[in-house]
Amino acid sequence: MAVRELKITPIKNGTVIDHIGNGLALEVLRIIGIQNLDRDSTVSVVLHVRSNKLGWKDIVKVENMELSPRKVNAIALVTPTATISIIRDFKVREKRPVDLPDRILGVLRCPNPNCISNQAEPIESEFEVTQRRPVVLTCAFCDRQVDDFRQHLA
Repeated sequence: MAVRELKITPIKNGTVIDHIGNGLALEVLRIIGIQNLDRDSTVSVVLHVRSNKLGWKDIVKVENMELSPRKVNAIALVTPTATISIIRDFKVREKRPVDLPDRILGVLRCPNPNCISNQAEPIESEFEVTQRRPVVLTCAFCDRQVDDFRQHLA
């Protein structure tokens, strides 16, 4: 029996997010905000692909989009194994793993409803990375620790 392969067409310009943890591609799509894309931009999502590095992984390709540092930081929280490739004129011009900075600004909401960052004050949330494996963040304003990020992404 012959194995059929589904080919995903290359993109001229955009971003490929590879080595996404298995089952997390839809969360990555939510982070990057595909609803704001140009209607002519192709988005490809590949779920549950065999990977030598991870066992199983997901992949997201988005045409005509380069990610802001905040979106990269949010992806690093959700799937720290991810790599990001910038495509220009059908060629990979830059490839790098996501990197979690020491401080995360404006990416998460503090889970403490009484935190000043959740009030009407004109400040953005700020978290310090207090542990990397597994990732634990501490709010710079109220010292609340967060280790489950998906429900608190801004």
